[in-house]
Parts: sequence; structure tokens; C-alpha cells
Amino acid sequence: MLTKDLARLDRQHQIHSLHHPVETTDSLIFESGNGIYVRDTEGREYIDGLSGLWNVNVGHGRGELAEVAADQMKRLAYYSGYAGSTTIPSIELAERLIKLAPSMGAVFFSSGGAEANESAFKTARYYWKVSGKPDKVKIISRIHGYHGVTLQAMTATGMAGYKKMFSPLVPGFIHIPTCYPFRSEEVKTGITVGEAAARELEEAILREGPDTIAAFIGEPIHGAGGAIYPTDDYWPRIREICTRYDVLMIADEIITGFGRTGRWFGLEHWDVRPDILSFAKGVTSGYLPLSGIIVHQKIKDALDSVEPANRWMHGYTNSGHPPCCAVALRNIEIIDREGLLENTARMGDLLLTLLKDAFEDHPNAGDIRGGKGLLAAVEFVEDRKTRKNFSAQKDFGAQLRIEMINRGVITRTRPVIGEHPLPGDEVLFAPPLIINEEQIHQMVEVTKESVETVLRR
Repeated sequence: MLTKDLARLDRQHQIHSLHHPVETTDSLIFESGNGIYVRDTEGREYIDGLSGLWNVNVGHGRGELAEVAADQMKRLAYYSGYAGSTTIPSIELAERLIKLAPSMGAVFFSSGGAEANESAFKTARYYWKVSGKPDKVKIISRIHGYHGVTLQAMTATGMAGYKKMFSPLVPGFIHIPTCYPFRSEEVKTGITVGEAAARELEEAILREGPDTIAAFIGEPIHGAGGAIYPTDDYWPRIREICTRYDVLMIADEIITGFGRTGRWFGLEHWDVRPDILSFAKGVTSGYLPLSGIIVHQKIKDALDSVEPANRWMHGYTNSGHPPCCAVALRNIEIIDREGLLENTARMGDLLLTLLKDAFEDHPNAGDIRGGKGLLAAVEFVEDRKTRKNFSAQKDFGAQLRIEMINRGVITRTRPVIGEHPLPGDEVLFAPPLIINEEQIHQMVEVTKESVETVLRR
């Protein structure tokens, strides 16, 4: 079938994530992938600069993962993971994940990242009810945080554009500023940016009342919100505050998990341990849908302590899905066997170095973020000194993305949007963990050429 006919059928019959027909007029239709590259139906090849959607960590075209899935489907494609039955791959994967997160106690499996965070929120509230503190129900999250678009996860998400057409939102969610060094004014007050941002959490807990707060959720490094890196004192302070006020700390590792930052999990960079860890995406490198939460042993003990009538009434049809778990096990093996954590750390350092070489003195490059694996961004502004953004009418981010596609690199750009503090136009980088030096150079060179082309207009 011709590309134009496929595009017509797509427009007629499919509703896409973040759907609007203006976005489907010239959709790229992909038919194959190999390594860090994807190919469309016209035969054009592109560097996948965002690993699909932050998830194809081991790269495209891994026949080994397809074979594992097929073998498991031939033996047992599905059986319920509800209490009273289980399967071998889910048992083995849970054990493997606990070895990767040794401070934790048990795993619950779901299918997507939003489901994982829904599970985390419900589990936090359940835990406090079992612990005799039923009023601890509120969740604190951060502006620029992204946690999914199911109703509860969307309410936690700190990006207004996702919410305005779906109100009323779920009650009991509070948003605080994040640690955003480039957009922070606190550097003038004599305290660190990280300390100021952590104080926002403490003040919110005290304002709402510690006996009402179930949990705080945050991504170790923001992903969809702009690859925003915290200062190194931020997460240790957050952990200390959560402990002091008896608030569960939920680490949203959906993007940062499974090697993206050069460690198995992002919080390892600060030697911080959460109470609940949500994961998805990179656990299978996107080859099959799988997600879940890993909980501290104290939470598992609480789940195990109740009478049957008060059991944890939560679950999904596809929880512990055997082929998904089998693929995850092999995916983790590949990351380990091929030294992808180490490669990610090296290539992430190179990516940051090249981005600084290209843009550190550029008058429109406001902030260059990276340094912990393959998760980086450049935030562009009209005036670097004042941090004034380009006008939304200039559409810098969207034009930049088009120019990069034309030169063979697909990634995400984020336009000027209405949150506060207002970020500028950003280009984000999260290529597959198998990327090499030559490909990193090519990706940055394309970015440089594309930026200058847009600025000349």
C-alpha cells in the first residue's frame, strides 16, 4: 500500500496520543528499525534521537528479544497474575528487579507508566490506612513533572497543557516548584538552588499538615518536562524531609530507569533510596508493554499484615504478563552483557561535551543540560542574559524539529508553554544506549545546522 493511502487511512480511523488532526497531516509512517535508526515507508532513515519515546534502550531490531517473546508465547502466552496463581517469568523478573534495587522488598507489575504511578498513589494511601493513619491521603508533586495522563497521574503531572480539557481533576494533589537551576532566582539569597527547592516541599508539608500527606513523587531527572537536572544536594535533602515528616517518597524512574542515566536507576547518582519506585519504558526497551512498582519491605509487610477482608484490592488483567516478563529478563541481560551502563555514561559525557562546544557561547543557548547518561537538553532563548524566551509566534521549537528531521535526526522539541517558571524552547536528547561516538557527533552536528537555519529566517 502506498504511503499516501496509509496516511489517509490513519487520519480516518486512528486516534493518536495527544490527538489533533493538524499533527497527522504529514505523519511519518515507520516500517522498520535497526540499532539507533528507524526507516519510514519512503525508505528514509533517521537517527532515533529519543529512543522511540524514551524507551528503546537496547536499540531497534533485536531479534533476540522477538525470539524470547515467541518462545514464551508458544509455552504460555497468558495466565492471570491475580492472587492464587502466578507464572515463572514474573517470579524470575521480580527476583531480578529486587537484586537491582536491593533496598526494596517486592514488585507489582502493570502495563504502562501511568498505571505504575496510579499503583504507587493507591499503595501509598493503602499503606497509611493499614498503619493507622487514614488521613494521610494527599500527594505532593512538582511543576514540570510528568507522571502520565490517566486521571490521577495527570493530576499529579505538573504541566498545565495536559489538564485543561479534562477537569475536574482528582482532589488531594498539591504542586510545588521543582529544582530548576536555570530558571531559579534563589541563587541570589545565599542558599543553594537545591536547598531552596527542597524547602518548598517542607513548607508544603507543614502548610497542609504532615498528618495529611501520604507521599511525594518526583522524577530523579525530569524527562518530558525538559530534561531538567537538579543540583546535587537536592535529592538527599528531599529524602531527609520525607523521612522527618513520615511521608513516603515515590521515585518516578519511568524514563530514568534501566540504564538511561548510566546507572540502573537514576537516584543511584545521589545514593538516595525511595519507598516506592515506579518503572516502565526501558524495562523491556519498548519491545512489549510492561511497567510496575517496586516497594520497600515495610510496605510489603503492611500488605501482608491485614485480614483478608481488607486486602489490597488493586490489579490489572495483564499484571505479570508472561511474554512481557520474559522479554524484560532478556532485555536486562543484554544491558548487563553488553556493558550498556558503561557505554551510556561515556556517550552521555561526550554528548554534553559536544553540546557545550556547539552552544556554550551561542547567544541563544540559555541552558545546556546533561552529564548523567544519555538524557540531555538545550534550552534556547531570544536573549541569553535576561533569559527572555522567543515569542510563541516564532515557533522556534517546532521549526527546529522539522529541520532536524530533514537532516535525518528525529527527536523531541518542546515549545514555549504556559507553566511557571516559563521554560524556553528546548531540544531533548535520549538516543538508544548503544549509540557510538560517530553517531553522537552526527546528531550534534545536525542540531547545530538546524538551529542556524531556523535563526536565519
